[in-house]
Amino acid sequence: MSELPLVAIVGRPNVGKSSLLNRIIGRREAIVEELPGVTRDRKEVEAEWVGRRFRLVDTGGWMPGGSALDEKVSRQSEQAIAEADALIVVADVTMGVTEEDARIADLLRQCTQPVFVVANKVDDPSREAAMWELLQLGLGNPFPVSALHGAGTGDLLDAVVAVLPDPDDDRDEEPTERGDDKVFAVALVGRPNVGKSTLFNRLIGEDRSVVHDMPGTTRDAIDTIVETPDGPIRFVDTAGMRRKSRIDEGTEYYSFVRALQAVDASDVALLVIDATESVTHQDQRLAERIDAAGCPIVIVLNKYELLDREQKEAVAYDLRQKLAFLGDSEVLRISALTGKNVHRLLPMLAGTIEGYHKRVPTRKVNDVVFAAQSAQPAPHGARVLYATQGATDPPTFTLFANKELPATYLRYIERKLREELQLGATPIKLRVRQRSN
Repeated sequence: MSELPLVAIVGRPNVGKSSLLNRIIGRREAIVEELPGVTRDRKEVEAEWVGRRFRLVDTGGWMPGGSALDEKVSRQSEQAIAEADALIVVADVTMGVTEEDARIADLLRQCTQPVFVVANKVDDPSREAAMWELLQLGLGNPFPVSALHGAGTGDLLDAVVAVLPDPDDDRDEEPTERGDDKVFAVALVGRPNVGKSTLFNRLIGEDRSVVHDMPGTTRDAIDTIVETPDGPIRFVDTAGMRRKSRIDEGTEYYSFVRALQAVDASDVALLVIDATESVTHQDQRLAERIDAAGCPIVIVLNKYELLDREQKEAVAYDLRQKLAFLGDSEVLRISALTGKNVHRLLPMLAGTIEGYHKRVPTRKVNDVVFAAQSAQPAPHGARVLYATQGATDPPTFTLFANKELPATYLRYIERKLREELQLGATPIKLRVRQRSN
């Protein structure tokens, strides 16, 4: 995706920027709710119009001079503006030109990129006359658009793609997202305010996610591909995950769903825990949810440098007692804020990535499975007759069995394959096919 032209959607809060992004790409990718400040991080996706592909980035509302969080969100918007090849500034036609709209226009008039003014919420012809008020922004004629219904987006996109650089370079290429399907994915998950976004920014080497000491700052799953000596890794920052019983806000519910989707789509999850609070009941529940998804876990104890000797011993005890079901999961003790020990993460993942591409001879697979069955036979006369590795990325094993194998027994076989084939935290997929003796 990195070589495609970039189009940034900017504007003050709650004018419909995320709705417009969703309309352009044809799916609900960005979280939308009738509240200001829902979008805080930059959300980048790939879009296509009349065969022309480009990157589209949604930004938080530009509100400089506000709170500390407003300032950080505004800097995200400004960085997107600086990197973009074209800019779409969204205004709410039902509100007219506000002071915030005028300030954004002052900023954009200093830009050299093409700027397109969107008069959003022109949901019926009676509102079209009001859009001409936006001429006073000094950014050209507005495009009447209804992000909710899709009206006017075609004319807007025709104009946008016409100014994008190198229009013929990517016509015959496969979309980058398809090419990235096999990129090793690592999701950062944890409770709100444990330091996930700080760690994410440290790993990717830029301030991509907004970091603030208020729980719930990250609302969506934000991902970036990082080139490493062991190949590309897709790091995904997710919203803080609380118990569903405590989620009473629509936006937070969708954030929770996106976080779970990110876990399900990832190859390894970094469970970030605030070491100063030790392992909480919610940390334990999250670990169970991730483990149930079949996603290997690396436990990351953040803020570890703040602990004294007695507290470190207490955390080690809690890990053994409350997260024992994770087996031999790796534990990394870091400070995301200062960067201490963060450099150890990539080498730790290197073995997992190597295992991700590993191909095991069929004879070795069967030796491991048959030895496991001899040590612990499956219940009710079920047994594996033959096993083979059918795919890599991640290693996928097909088991031919005479009867249905219980889920608990499959977990046992998976554990034995992981141990004997030295796959560590590498994800494993098992497929079972029943056939007669």
